Amino acid sequence: MTNTTASTGSAHREGSAPTGPGPHDASGPGAHPGGGGRDPLPAGPQPVPAAADEAPADVIPGAGPSVRPGERATLRLREDGPDEPPRYAPEWLQLREVADAAARAPELVDVLRTRLAGFPGAPGSHGGTVVHDLGCGTGSMGRWLAPRLDGAQHWILHDRDPYLLHFAAVGSPRAAADGSRVSVETRRADVARLTPDALDGASLVTASALLDVLTREEIDTLAAACAAAGCPALLTLSVLGRVELTPADPLDAEITEAFNAHQCRDGLLGPGALAAAGEAFARHGAAVRLEPSPWRLGPDQRELTAQWLRGWVGAAVEQRPELRARADRYLTERLAACAAGELEIVVHHSDLLALPGPAGGAA
Repeated sequence: MTNTTASTGSAHREGSAPTGPGPHDASGPGAHPGGGGRDPLPAGPQPVPAAADEAPADVIPGAGPSVRPGERATLRLREDGPDEPPRYAPEWLQLREVADAAARAPELVDVLRTRLAGFPGAPGSHGGTVVHDLGCGTGSMGRWLAPRLDGAQHWILHDRDPYLLHFAAVGSPRAAADGSRVSVETRRADVARLTPDALDGASLVTASALLDVLTREEIDTLAAACAAAGCPALLTLSVLGRVELTPADPLDAEITEAFNAHQCRDGLLGPGALAAAGEAFARHGAAVRLEPSPWRLGPDQRELTAQWLRGWVGAAVEQRPELRARADRYLTERLAACAAGELEIVVHHSDLLALPGPAGGAA
């Protein structure tokens, strides 16, 4: 929930990773050795080793202000040059995965299952449902959704960071809801330059925590690409700019306002992205449905809550430096309450499902 953008214009195939039962039944840089037996809800990606030459940070990159402008956990806004390596935080993605899974709206999956059964995507060489997961990070969306859909599935995971793509492939699910095979391939790509040909043969496009870190033009491009491909889009966990903390503090509103302003830097839509996306998909003839998907953080999520607090307050102070003295006091008190199990937080998000007309174009 900090700064990013994505694009897939020049996506190239990094590796293919079938994930059916059997030991090491895939090869290539993105290969995932399948495990025996059905595992509808895998535990998640492998633990991420800490870099030996990096000192521990108070805030995991991705949870708060980026190390460099235009970066976030899974995506990067723009290229800084060929010698500027990406710095992303799989640790943050892993930390938030359980909260993300609990928050996503199952009602939209029910609608999606019916739609996929009635309007299957264009048949492809893989057969079954072909899912493009944009800005996949460590693959949490696939681990959540694939075991909730029936039938054979082939997931194409898009991210610009090969390190994250490796974790996404290794941690990918093995089976669909009915036990059908799930396979995976990875594509190293950016998402903001998305073109319809990148979605050729797609049955479904998914993304998580992506819309609020796109510009209006990038959201329009995404909606147009999905419409041209004639496929639904399930876009989850877009921030709405509303946070509830219990017990309340007089500074809550100022921190929230400053954080929301930080989310809108560099032309990003931040909390306004969900409305913009709904309008963009509707212009292309899609029926749009929204469902709430709030994070509910309490004593059982203390580590995530502490990281989120540091990032949330840090972004607010980065936006409004004059808040620093009061924000330092605020953060100290909030972290103490979190450690004592006396803090509850609701971070409001919403999920969006866009269903194109039968022709895949204007209604």
